[in-house]
Amino acid sequence: MEASWGRALPPSCFLFRMVILNKRVVGLNEPSLDRFVARARRAVGLSGSVTVLITSSREMRSLNGRFRGKDKATDVLSFPAHFESARFAGDIAISAEIASDNARRLGHSTAEEVKILALHGVLHLAGFDHEADRGEMARVEERLRQKLGLPGALIARAAGRSGDGKMGGKASPKERAR
Repeated sequence: MEASWGRALPPSCFLFRMVILNKRVVGLNEPSLDRFVARARRAVGLSGSVTVLITSSREMRSLNGRFRGKDKATDVLSFPAHFESARFAGDIAISAEIASDNARRLGHSTAEEVKILALHGVLHLAGFDHEADRGEMARVEERLRQKLGLPGALIARAAGRSGDGKMGGKASPKERAR
């Protein structure tokens, strides 16, 4: 089996959650992010495992180009499963560098920012699309952000985006991936 970002995955990952930290984040390790993603999945009502990759902006640029046709780094990408499965919901990739820049600019830790981005990705895996839902995803994300003890929701702060990939970037309805 292969994850959306092209890495071979063991069959067990389709039965359990998996976090891959290609880039280290202060205050965050695989088990703690895995537990957070499990909480976020339950809060959203998403069934199936989620694989999360924390990686470089360079790899995010490559993924964004490959899967979205955009030649720039972005903070988070979500890849819903391409097949109907009760055991696998999809993949999320997060840029450690952009998360760090966002966190510094917004006054919270990079670990918190990674969790905000993971929650945003989980919402996309659950079928939410902030470009087409007239604010529904933003409302749900804000409620879950508070429930999960996270600062500033991603969509709520997106109004200040410069379009350069910082703090995200918009996904098309086709992608449902961000």
